[in-house]
Amino acid sequence: MRYPQGGGLTAERQQFREELRGQAAERFARGESSSAIAKDLRVSVRSVQRWRRTWEEGGPRALRSRGPASLPRLNKKQFAQLEAELAKGPAAHGWEDQRWTLARVKTVIGRRFHMTYTVQGVRKLLVRNGWSCQVPARRAMERDDEAVAGWVKEVWPCAEGSRR
Repeated sequence: MRYPQGGGLTAERQQFREELRGQAAERFARGESSSAIAKDLRVSVRSVQRWRRTWEEGGPRALRSRGPASLPRLNKKQFAQLEAELAKGPAAHGWEDQRWTLARVKTVIGRRFHMTYTVQGVRKLLVRNGWSCQVPARRAMERDDEAVAGWVKEVWPCAEGSRR
């Protein structure tokens, strides 16, 4: 993904960037250099050059934001229904263990809403709505830490053998 948070620009940040481009357009009209504009607006010269090219081709209106590149296909109401389905757990949907994977969420979306998503599309959908990857601690309740420590000290060195 382009942005580390996974959701692209927020509405406020998008508005801020549009205002920067508007300020740059006013300065283009006054004939200021790209480097001076970039320094004052604290953006790269390359961005200002790209904005100037767009401004020359389409005027100030061409610098306005076009909105998000894509909209999620599940609306807010449907996503709330999906969250309710996920809250029921994987066992309620026919899986034996209690782990949600992206592939399983994809299957639930397909069954419930008759939509196909890719695994990466499911990830983007979940991240966009505030979900994050959770990796469970995979320790069995029956685990005996003393037996494991003894095995590591006694059995593993014999099984590993020497490096020579």
